[in-house]
Amino acid sequence: MPKPTTGGHTCSSCSVDSTMLNKTSLSEEVVESRLASALSFVQKLQKNESGDCVRGPHLANIEIQRQRRLSGNTIDRKFIEALVNYFHRFGHLSCSSSDVEIYLHMLSSDEITELLDTISRSFDASSVSVKALGLTITTFKVQELLGILLSKSTTDLQRIAKGMVETFYKNLPLSRDLDPQESMHGEELLSMASSILVQLFWRTRNLGYLLEAVLVLEFGLTVRKHVWQYKITLVHLYSYLGALPLAHRRYASLEVKNILLESISHHILPQMLSSPFLQQTANLVKDYLKFIDDHLKESADLTCLAYRHRTYSKVIEFVQFKNRLQRSMQYLCVKSDSVILSLKQKSESLEEVESVLENLNHLVYLSNEDNMKHLTFNEDLEARPWWTPTTSVNFLSEPIDEVSTPVCFRAKVCKHKSTEKDGPKMRDTERKSLVPRLIYLSMHGCVSSLGETELNGAVSDITIGEMKTLLEKYARSIGYSIDDALSMILGMSSGKKSIKDFAPDIVSWMSFAVFINAMNFWSNESLIPRTDQSGPSSWQIVDSLVKICVEEQLTEANRILTCPGNNIPVLVQMVTEPISWHLIMIQSCMRAMAPQGKKKKKSGPAERSNIPQLQGIQRSVQCLINTVQSIQIWLSDQMCPEEQALDTLLSYLPAASDEGPGQMLRVLEDNPAAHHSELGDRIAQSLKTWNCTDALRRIVGAEHELLAEFKKTCDSKLKLLTSEAASLSSVLH
Repeated sequence: MPKPTTGGHTCSSCSVDSTMLNKTSLSEEVVESRLASALSFVQKLQKNESGDCVRGPHLANIEIQRQRRLSGNTIDRKFIEALVNYFHRFGHLSCSSSDVEIYLHMLSSDEITELLDTISRSFDASSVSVKALGLTITTFKVQELLGILLSKSTTDLQRIAKGMVETFYKNLPLSRDLDPQESMHGEELLSMASSILVQLFWRTRNLGYLLEAVLVLEFGLTVRKHVWQYKITLVHLYSYLGALPLAHRRYASLEVKNILLESISHHILPQMLSSPFLQQTANLVKDYLKFIDDHLKESADLTCLAYRHRTYSKVIEFVQFKNRLQRSMQYLCVKSDSVILSLKQKSESLEEVESVLENLNHLVYLSNEDNMKHLTFNEDLEARPWWTPTTSVNFLSEPIDEVSTPVCFRAKVCKHKSTEKDGPKMRDTERKSLVPRLIYLSMHGCVSSLGETELNGAVSDITIGEMKTLLEKYARSIGYSIDDALSMILGMSSGKKSIKDFAPDIVSWMSFAVFINAMNFWSNESLIPRTDQSGPSSWQIVDSLVKICVEEQLTEANRILTCPGNNIPVLVQMVTEPISWHLIMIQSCMRAMAPQGKKKKKSGPAERSNIPQLQGIQRSVQCLINTVQSIQIWLSDQMCPEEQALDTLLSYLPAASDEGPGQMLRVLEDNPAAHHSELGDRIAQSLKTWNCTDALRRIVGAEHELLAEFKKTCDSKLKLLTSEAASLSSVLH
C-alpha cells in the first residue's frame, strides 16, 4: 500500500526545472575547495564498503558532481560518469531509478542517450536472471521518468508494451518459490505496459488499447492478487470506463484502514459521490468519519500515556497529528458529503429531510474564510496514475497535445498537484458546506411565507439576510459575485450564453438557480426582478435551465459501452442534487399550501391568491417530469443484451490483427500454456483461471449495473413527480 501522508504536497520531478543552486557569498574557489574535500571523504567511504547494498556514498558522489554542474561547470563529464557508475553498481535494484530521478532531469539529450546505451550494454536481455530483469526494468523506468515514451511512435509504443508483457512471462519462473505475499520479480513491467496502452488510447482514441490496459493488470492480479499498484490503477480505469461497481470492488479489496482512509480514499470517493450508488457511498463516508472521530477521541489518552512514559517526542507527534486531522480539508468535505448523501437518500420524504437538517449550521461556520485558510491537505497524490494527477483532472477527457514536450507535460502535472488544495478542492469544500443550510432555509422560507407561522406569512429579515449571505458565498465559490452569477443564470436559461462555457461547475450553477428561486419565492427582496409581466419568473428560469442543461448532456452523451469518460456522472448529479433540491422545495410549497385537517373548503379569496403560485409550481413539475423521462429513454437506449455488448467489446480486439489493439490479447491468451511446466504449481494453477473474455464480461456487467441503478433513481423521482402533478391538478381544478 502507498505510505500514509499528512504533509504538504511536493512534486519532486519538477524541482529540477528551476534553479536549485542556493545563493552563497562564498567565492568559487572556496566552494570548489569544500566540494573537493567532501568528495575526498565520500571516496574513502566508497573504498571502505565492500558490499553492493550501501548506496549512500555513491549518491553523495552524484550530488557533489551535481553541485559542480550547478556552479557553472557544465562541460565536466564527471556528473554523467557518476550516474553511469551508479547504474552499473545498483541498476538492478528496483529503487535505482527513483533514487536519482531529480538528477536524470538535468541530463542533456545526448547524455540521456549515452546513459541508456550504457545500461543496455551492461547485461544480456535474453537471459533469465534477477539481475538482468532488474536492469531491464530500470531501462524502461528511466525512459518513463524522462518522458521519452511520450515522443515514441504508435508502432514503437505497441512494440515496447508487448515486449514488457513478454519479458514478464519469460521471467515468471524466477518467482516460482516465492510466498504469495511476496512481490514477484518483474511486477512493475505490467504496470508500465498498462500505462503505455493508456497513452496509446489517449493518442488514438481506440477503445481497444484501454481494454488491453485493463486486461494486462487483471492478468497480473490473477498471477498474484496482492499487488496494490495494479488495484489502484484499475480503480481509475474502471471509473473512466463507466464500470464503477468494479472500481468499487477493486478499492474494497485494498482493505484500506486507519490513516490510509485519510490519504488514499480520494482514489474512489469522488467517483462514488457522483454515482447513483448512494448506500455504498454512504458506507465509505461512514468508515472514514468513524476513523477520524475515533482517533480524535483517543488522541488525548494516547498523549497522556506518552507523557506518563516521558516519551515527549511522541507527545509532540500525537498533538501535531491530531491537529492535522482536525483541520483536514477532506474531513470537512466528507462531513458535508455525509449530510448531502443523507439528503439525496431521503429527498422524497420531507419529514426525513427535516430530521437530517437539524442543527447543521456548524458546517457553514467551519467553512468561513479564516478556517479555510488553515485547513491541511493530507491526500497522497503521488500514487495516482499520470493521466489523473488530481481528483478534478483527467487528461484522457482532453485532446492530446502532440507538440507538448516531456518537460512541459511534467510541469503541467506538477502545477495541477500543487494548486489542488487552493484551487478546485477548496472551492468545492466551501460550496458543499453551504448546501445543507441553503436547503433548510429554502424549506423554512416556503413554510413561513405560505403558512401561518409568521405574521401575515412573512419571512423574518434574519432568515432573508442569512440566505442572501450564503448565496453570495456560494456565488464566490464558483468564481463570481452574486450579481454576475445572476446575470450568467439569466444568460444560460435564455440561451444567450453557452452551457459549455460553464461545464465544469454546471451542476453547481443549477443548484444555485434553485436556491435563488427559493429566495425569490418567499422574499420581498427579489434577486431576479422582472422588468415586465412578460419576462420569465424565477420558476421559469429554473425550468428552462434544467431543461437546457440536461438536453445538452443527452445530446453530447455517447454510448457508455464504447465511449469512456461519458456524461453519466454529470447526469446523475443533476438528478440527485439540483433536481432533488428543487423537488424538496416543491414538496415544501405543496405542504404549506395544502388545507390542514378537515375536508378542503371551497375556493375562497385566500386560496385563489395562491393560484398563480400553484400554476408556476405545476409547470415546474411538468418540466421535471419531461426531463426525467428523457433521461430514462436515453438510459433504456444504452442497455443491450450481455452477449451483444460483449461482442462489441471483443470487436475492438481483433485476433488476426498485426497492428493496433489485439496483439496484447494474443500474448495474454497464448503464453500461459507455453510456460506451465516451469512455473511451479501455485502460478500454474493461477494461470488456469485466467480468461480474457470473462474479464470483459465483468466490465459489461458493471456498466449495466450502473445504468440500472441510475434508472431506478429516475423511476423513483418520476413516481414522486407524478404524484405531485396529480395533487396539483386536483387542487387547481
